[in-house]
Amino acid sequence: MSQPEAEEYRKDLSTRHINMIAIGGAIGVGLFLGSGKALHQVGPGLILIYAIAGLMIFFVMRALGELLMYRPVSGSFAEYAGEFVGPWAKFAVGWGYWLVWIVTGMAEITAVGKYFQFWFPTVPQWIPALGALIVLSGVNLIAVKLFGEFEFWFALIKVLAIIGLIVLAAAILVFGFSDLGDTASLSNIWSHGGLFPNGIASSLLAFQIVMFAFVGVEMVGQTASESKNPQKVLPRAINSVMWRILIFYVGALIALTALVPWFQFPASGSPFVHAFTLIGIPAAAGVINFVVTTAALSSCNSGIYSTSRMLRSLSEDSQAPRSVGVLSGRAVPSRAIAVTFCAMLIGVVLNYFVPEQAFTYITSASTAGAIFTWGMILIAHLVYRRKVARGELPAGPFRMPLAPYSNYVVLAFLAFVVVLLAFDAETRIALYITPVLGIAMVIGYLAVRNKQPQQESANR
Repeated sequence: MSQPEAEEYRKDLSTRHINMIAIGGAIGVGLFLGSGKALHQVGPGLILIYAIAGLMIFFVMRALGELLMYRPVSGSFAEYAGEFVGPWAKFAVGWGYWLVWIVTGMAEITAVGKYFQFWFPTVPQWIPALGALIVLSGVNLIAVKLFGEFEFWFALIKVLAIIGLIVLAAAILVFGFSDLGDTASLSNIWSHGGLFPNGIASSLLAFQIVMFAFVGVEMVGQTASESKNPQKVLPRAINSVMWRILIFYVGALIALTALVPWFQFPASGSPFVHAFTLIGIPAAAGVINFVVTTAALSSCNSGIYSTSRMLRSLSEDSQAPRSVGVLSGRAVPSRAIAVTFCAMLIGVVLNYFVPEQAFTYITSASTAGAIFTWGMILIAHLVYRRKVARGELPAGPFRMPLAPYSNYVVLAFLAFVVVLLAFDAETRIALYITPVLGIAMVIGYLAVRNKQPQQESANR
């Protein structure tokens, strides 16, 4: 006998869940693995680049926060795009964001299989990947509180790894112990060619790598309708984004470059592993492999959560099949979760039949979709503020600083990052694929718009 269907989400995400979801969204695998390539490319100036990018993301989050206080709702940024820009914007943001997380989930769940082989090299890669996908989908099907609990512990592991590095670095700088005791110094940050030893022009290209590391930070907005006290909890979580970026990204990079001169970090591999190994921790590779495994699991878990809520939001406006948005008796969008599971499963299977480089290209295109999402948040916020100024909507208590000028600055910055995609061979393909996806979105929206009047007349 089936359970009765719930009509609304349950508000089972507590303050600690929301805070850790915000942290987890801001700290991805990129910091532990991708920062090595960026550090080798830029030098210590990467610290400044992360700080600038973090400030831009903070303004995006404050714009989203003000909209959330105006109307807390699941599928938040797609809903606001639809309300303040137009139905086409909700369709484009909703499906674009769904695609971003599906492709990201495909890549992350496949990465879990690769990381697992570090400990069990004879186990076929697809077994842990499939097992992780089944477990995480099950977690999301059982209850939103269980999802929040998993994210809490996943995020805590990442936080402890970064704090461990910073504390160790501070102790070595002060007391001079370990193999790095004689050479570790804050002067390592500027003594080897300055902050930008490879020049400003080449360093600017790192902005695209850095911005992609922040994909997922906006996910906290998806939790609005399932938070126990969103009006109180969400502003705190959003305001903390800036100092968390300063501590976990800027702080970690200061620690790394103070311990080891920037040019000694390999372009490939984890700078954390390199630093911990030089400190004299033989298990460094295993520890960081465990951390990036949990980071990949966290990303996939968040992807399943976000895409299912976004699908339900789209279904409510008939921009996705209405049946997909049905809530189960446990108050979770079980059918949307099943659709997401199948989509990610296809990605795991395809990974063994297409070149790995193809996934790099697709992921680059999907992350361009994240920049589009951030841009639409800022545009929707601009329209909202204009309506407030005209007295059409009430002003909220959680106002974005320096708006509307900060909106324009961040939009210009995001456009600058998109232009930078053209200067890297791996990311340039995103500029070719994105227009194709845009055309597909237009065709899809026109098809949905033409069907809506027929559905409305049939329901009368």
